[in-house]
Amino acid sequence: MFNNSSKIMFLAILMMGTLIAISANSWMGAWMGLEINLLAFIPLMSDNKLMSTEASLKYFLTQALASSVFLFAVILFLLNTGKSNSDYLMEMIIFSSLLLKSGSAPFHFWFPNVMEGLSWINALILMTWQKIAPLMLISYVIFKPLIIISIILSSLIGALGGLNQTSLRKLMAYSSINHLGWMLAAMYNSNIWLVYFLFYTFLTFSMVFMFNMFKISYINQLFSLFFHEKSIKFFLFFNLLSLGGLPPFLGFLPKMFVIQSLTMNNQLFLLTFLVMMTLITLYFYMRLCYSAFMLNYYENNWMTFSYYKSSNMKLLLIFSYISTFGLFLTSSLYFFF
Repeated sequence: MFNNSSKIMFLAILMMGTLIAISANSWMGAWMGLEINLLAFIPLMSDNKLMSTEASLKYFLTQALASSVFLFAVILFLLNTGKSNSDYLMEMIIFSSLLLKSGSAPFHFWFPNVMEGLSWINALILMTWQKIAPLMLISYVIFKPLIIISIILSSLIGALGGLNQTSLRKLMAYSSINHLGWMLAAMYNSNIWLVYFLFYTFLTFSMVFMFNMFKISYINQLFSLFFHEKSIKFFLFFNLLSLGGLPPFLGFLPKMFVIQSLTMNNQLFLLTFLVMMTLITLYFYMRLCYSAFMLNYYENNWMTFSYYKSSNMKLLLIFSYISTFGLFLTSSLYFFF
């Protein structure tokens, strides 16, 4: 991507579209930013492969539908300002269109299918940067009855959808839907969702960086590709467990903030449901890790290239170290300062 000047230009326009959307002082300005962002991401997605072209078409149709509904609701909202019943309905439609743009349940149907057709770099952009503008706009117009339904369905579908997946892209997509449920729950009462999003972006980046580096796309490749290096194996699965939010790792820290926020606001049912669904996501992460952690598991030993010589590998080890021991580091800093 970064060797192609046109793709660098589209990447810059994509970032500019997001910044326009989140800094706009009117709904029309936000809509314009979302459209610029969408039209810049389409050329990045389609790289002359059948799967990616299909994914870009699905993404365009879904986002165009969401944008048209969003624009329709905004125009009606501006025309009918002051009439309470219509305002209530328009807020619900605006909120629903933004949920569709972000890929939250119950409007998640396009997200795993689009993810399946993308390269790992484009999948990373879709899971992280492309969620900034919709989530920021959602935080401006929280529609409480619908956000609770979306939180419950996002955590449920994100947990159950990943159970029978063999593709790592789809597994990461359902994991992203589950994390969206947590972000919406954090948004329900406070601005902790920004902290959660930053941690989620870092952990997702470290996972996708590893998958892209070793060209891994399916679960069976995890057990046969590069595990003559024991430390790489452990760092990969520690990153997975951190992304799932297991307490010794850094991924538990944002979940702890959300748990504290929901407890203080007496949202105990929502909290219990989110934690139960996270246990299911941890189950399918553990299913990936379990056989590789077994001492008598069969391993291939004929690979001789050492990945430690590359600068990418050193960067990956730094990310993995932060992901694995980040909670201890932050706890010790909090204790001393």
